Amino acid sequence: MLSLYTNLSVRLRSNEKGATAVEYGIMVGLIAVVIIVAVSLLGGSLNAMFEQVQCQVGGGTWSATAAAEGVSAGGTCAYPTTP
Repeated sequence: MLSLYTNLSVRLRSNEKGATAVEYGIMVGLIAVVIIVAVSLLGGSLNAMFEQVQCQVGGGTWSATAAAEGVSAGGTCAYPTTP
């Protein structure tokens, strides 16, 4: 009977599936934080870049505005008028 309890306790101590799941959960959480920070930092400049591409694909002329420190540059799109 003692060997049954000993074998059971050895198997329970060597079972690391729960710890592995926790480690994966922590990794996923850290990756999510990195993605959120990257999107927050690059969001404004990416938005301005996509607006410029949209303007140029649509046949317009992009006029960039000066960017203040820490603020992404924007601009305006002027489409040619057809007579």
